[in-house]
Amino acid sequence: MAGALVGGSVISAFLQVLFDRMASHEVLDFFRGRKLNEGLLMKLKTTMISVNGLLDDAEEKQMAKLTVKQWLDELKDAVYEADDLLDSIAYEALRSKLEAGSHSIANQVQNFFAFRDPFGKEMEVNLENILDRLEFLLKQKDSVGLNLKEGVEEKPFQQKIPTTSVVDEYGFYGRDGDKNTLIDLLLSDDANVNNLGVIPIVGMGGIGKTTLAQHVYNDSRVQEWFDLKAWVYVSEEFNVFKITKDIFEETTLKTSDVNTLNKLQLELKTRLRGKKFLLVLDDVWNDKYGDWDILRRPLKAGARGSRIVVTTRNQNVASIMCTIPTHDLGELSDDDCWFLFAKHAFTDGNFGSYSTLEPIGREIVRKCKGLPLAAKTLAGLLRSKENAKEWEKVLKSSLWNLSNDNILPALRLSYHYLPSQLKRCFAYCAILPKDYQIRKEKLICLWMAEGFLDQPIGDKEAIELGEEYFQELMSRSFFQQSRRSPMHFVMHDLINDLAKFVFGEFCVRLEDDSSCKITQKTRHLSYLRTRHDALKRFETIHEAKLLRAFLSVSLSSHSIGERLTVRYLSFAGTPIKRLPESVCSLYNLQTLILMKCKDLVELPANMVKLMNLCHLEITDTSLKEMPLHMGKLTKLRKLTDFVLGSHSGSSIKELAELQYLRGKLGFWNLQNVLDASDALQANLKGKKHLEELQLRWNGDTDNSLHDRDVLEQLEPHRNVESLLIVGYGGTRFPVWLVSLRILSIKAFDGVVAIGDEFYGNSTSVKKPFGSLEILRFESMPQWREWISYGDEAFPLLQKLSIKKCPNLTNTLPSNLPSLTMLEIQGCQQLGASLPRAPITLSIKLVDDYRNFWFGKMSSGLQRLKVERFQCHPFDPLLVQMGGLSTNVDEIEIRNCNALKCFPLEHFSRLKTLSISGCANFESLSASGRPLGDSTRLSSTCVLSTRGLPSKLQLLWIHHCNKLFDSRLRWDLPRLPSLSEFLIGTIEEVESFPEEILLPSTVTSLTISSYKYLKYLDSKGLQCLISLRELTIKNCPNLKELPGSMHSLLPCLMKLVIFNCQELVSFPAGGLPSKLESLAVLRCNKLIAGRMQWGLRRLHSLLNLTIGKDKDVESFPDEMLLPCTLTSLKIKDFQNLKSLDYRGLQNLSCLGELKIWKCPMLQSLPVEGLPSSLTSLIISGCSMLKQRCQCENGEDWPRFLTFPSWKLTMLPPVR
Repeated sequence: MAGALVGGSVISAFLQVLFDRMASHEVLDFFRGRKLNEGLLMKLKTTMISVNGLLDDAEEKQMAKLTVKQWLDELKDAVYEADDLLDSIAYEALRSKLEAGSHSIANQVQNFFAFRDPFGKEMEVNLENILDRLEFLLKQKDSVGLNLKEGVEEKPFQQKIPTTSVVDEYGFYGRDGDKNTLIDLLLSDDANVNNLGVIPIVGMGGIGKTTLAQHVYNDSRVQEWFDLKAWVYVSEEFNVFKITKDIFEETTLKTSDVNTLNKLQLELKTRLRGKKFLLVLDDVWNDKYGDWDILRRPLKAGARGSRIVVTTRNQNVASIMCTIPTHDLGELSDDDCWFLFAKHAFTDGNFGSYSTLEPIGREIVRKCKGLPLAAKTLAGLLRSKENAKEWEKVLKSSLWNLSNDNILPALRLSYHYLPSQLKRCFAYCAILPKDYQIRKEKLICLWMAEGFLDQPIGDKEAIELGEEYFQELMSRSFFQQSRRSPMHFVMHDLINDLAKFVFGEFCVRLEDDSSCKITQKTRHLSYLRTRHDALKRFETIHEAKLLRAFLSVSLSSHSIGERLTVRYLSFAGTPIKRLPESVCSLYNLQTLILMKCKDLVELPANMVKLMNLCHLEITDTSLKEMPLHMGKLTKLRKLTDFVLGSHSGSSIKELAELQYLRGKLGFWNLQNVLDASDALQANLKGKKHLEELQLRWNGDTDNSLHDRDVLEQLEPHRNVESLLIVGYGGTRFPVWLVSLRILSIKAFDGVVAIGDEFYGNSTSVKKPFGSLEILRFESMPQWREWISYGDEAFPLLQKLSIKKCPNLTNTLPSNLPSLTMLEIQGCQQLGASLPRAPITLSIKLVDDYRNFWFGKMSSGLQRLKVERFQCHPFDPLLVQMGGLSTNVDEIEIRNCNALKCFPLEHFSRLKTLSISGCANFESLSASGRPLGDSTRLSSTCVLSTRGLPSKLQLLWIHHCNKLFDSRLRWDLPRLPSLSEFLIGTIEEVESFPEEILLPSTVTSLTISSYKYLKYLDSKGLQCLISLRELTIKNCPNLKELPGSMHSLLPCLMKLVIFNCQELVSFPAGGLPSKLESLAVLRCNKLIAGRMQWGLRRLHSLLNLTIGKDKDVESFPDEMLLPCTLTSLKIKDFQNLKSLDYRGLQNLSCLGELKIWKCPMLQSLPVEGLPSSLTSLIISGCSMLKQRCQCENGEDWPRFLTFPSWKLTMLPPVR
């Protein structure tokens, strides 16, 4: 993609596709056969060539000039019409070709002449209308200010102000970790780094790459480390001479009048020789290796330890320039983004005096999705505005429509410099809802259906081209890998907004807001299904008469045949049982998705007519067989599954013709292969694009030799890396098995022992399974013995998993040098002895009697979890872990009655310790003596003065009375990092916490299940000056809270009180003034006195949860709640009959109201609800639910006056 045209119009690539279609034999034969005016095609091509000359100028000016955008939209619509017309012609030609064989010659002639005049004349008239429209638009070019351009200008459409190294010292939030990481790399003396280390900082536009580089550049440690420093702003134009000159002038502090690159580079080389320098190249776009190679030649003269920092939004640039791994810069947290916003929106960043603006501002910041530039820009817009309505206007507006001064130009610039074919692919992504997680393969299929991949380059197929396009957009930060699923990708909200802005009214997403307007120009429509979709949402869909894509809405079977040109069709997850035969008339269909159609039992018999089908996904269906003649669908590139019928359907040998299948292929019911030679004819060995193969038998053939022969003939190409075999009835394994990377074996009921045949049974194989990285066994009830092949097998095995093999004894391979993950589940006879594996990072041993888990979590932290060791000792496992224990960050021990002591001294890096349900647990020391007895600890332990690891941050102890007795010897105040503390299920304690128990660093304290606790000890609380969260639950005798709670806990922001039935009131002195969240549940006496809580004095209170009470009949009381409240949750008020409008009317900031399990609540207030409300969730309120039913409920009209509301009716929570 490096050599592709940069900055071309999004329509330019579209026009090239149209030119190719006009010249195709289908279209030309159509015009000639019907004796239509062929000159119209030439005229159309000439007109479009003229239009193409204006597109680059229009593309550039549309951002700032509304008339140009309107002109461009009209042009896009006309081009779409032309494409629709050519598509209809191509479809008719294909239909005639496919259906010709099913009619007699006489019928063909009769049908041809009967049909040709109306259809052909209609196409001719339509083409003339399109030409008239295009010619009219051409005549308007002068009035809208468009000029003919020769190619694309290299200069950007708006001159950017160059960046400098001068930094705002007080505007840096949330990047300290990134800054320290980069400084460590700059100051490193790593011998593996070349003399000239290049560190790229990569991220989307506006993410803060330049700001981070500025703070690193100006850090005092960096200033002292380097002899010379230079900051050069590069931007889009990578002029080697200019950049070299800037570096020279920066390092010499002199101007240069040298006018040749040769002399300039010689002088720079002399200046840098022997000097350790730091160079920042800010905002680099060029990804041509040759230019970079020329620029860096004189830079190599610097001393060892010289560094270059490059900021770029393009991963390709980073890969070309870097010598040190790329630093990917992510979004800011909402809190950090808020502090940045506040700094620029309020004088000196002081938002304390603007209590009404803060909650609105925080919602605005959430829209920025962690993008610092967006937060800073919006703060600038609001800096002089103190009216809440102005802020709400910004909150409810799209960031792309807030002003006319080119808001967020950094993101638009990324789009501007995309090649034209990528602009089309990117703009199409406007159809995706925000935060939508999409698989790469699905998006490529959608692009393919739109014709975006109809211009294969060289030998590349459309799918390969799509993968290249996607990777290019990914490298330019238009897509990000999902944090939830590595197989899915997501667009940042503002990038999504950019796509929507570019695509305009041609794409509509039916969302919760009222801004979705369907017009005749709408070609693409999507919506995200919800539980309660109202038909009203689709009332205007008839306006989109030329719809090309309609995603997520299930098409009715009778309408499918009407959409003859459809290329992408998905029924995924629907209850459909059979596809209608009309699907087989969709001759242009390329992608058919039937995944998770669990009731689907058969495919249409005439599927062979779908000659253009490339992608058939039938995973997780109930298909019994494949239709006949599947081998004729030769364009198939992805076929997820092939189901073999017992007496009919396609044979496995049909696959012989499908040579280009790629990705994953799964066979079902291999017991139905009657002749092993059929499996050979399938020619899996010749399918070099397959990567994953699944072979399933379902039923006993009573012929293990036949099963073995079939498996032998199913040898895949060596490119297959992953193999799953399920239900195989043979007694030995094929020789070709040993070349795999991933092998899964499941449900081999007859296998008793695994021996030589598993390893290939050949003395020539010195290291069997030399490539295998993952090996899984599951559900093998008779397997008893695993005979090892010395120490040579499995040299690269990283993961070994054995599940549900209850008779397997203690005979695992003894030496697995590369093993990093061991998982054993449901193998009761298998002991705790582990293979020799010096780098094991994860161990899992689970059955009915024990659960031992050690490994790395998604956060990157190492965790040890021990459960249910009632009889089995787990000390041997800890011993075999060896030095790994020193790296453990988290330990959780639960329900281990046999456990009396634990060697905590071996876990020096421990940050989290949780122990519960260990009634006999007495000591956290291997010696079994009290932990506080430091004289008995090993001298090699890195512990705090009295024993607990000094890095401990979280300590939870529950149901461990014997351990609790020694709590004062733990010496917790000496732990500098302890921030979260829970200790529960204690019977004899009446007062807690003791004065010397807890350190001042604790930010979260939970007191749970203290049967006799009567009060909280003020002396123990007074040291908790950092406490932000306090939870008290299940303390049935607690009668009061400290009277001076507001001064004892000045930083408290969250208070939860649950099931404290004797607690009557809050302290007379009031609750802490910074409290933001309060929850009171199952506290009848306390709730009865709620008017004395003094909530209206809490100006920071944002969230209130209250409930589990039988006495409240009306809520909230007048004058009870503060106007700052943004979220109110009412839960389990069994006798609540009404919501009191007088208590709600002053809640001007309330955005969320949730009502759970209030079965007697009859209606909403007649006067209405606060106008600020955006979300109302009702669950388990049977009487109210009926009144709020969509359209028919008595209370429904009240919702219609608030179009921004989101009403959710959930089933009762059980």
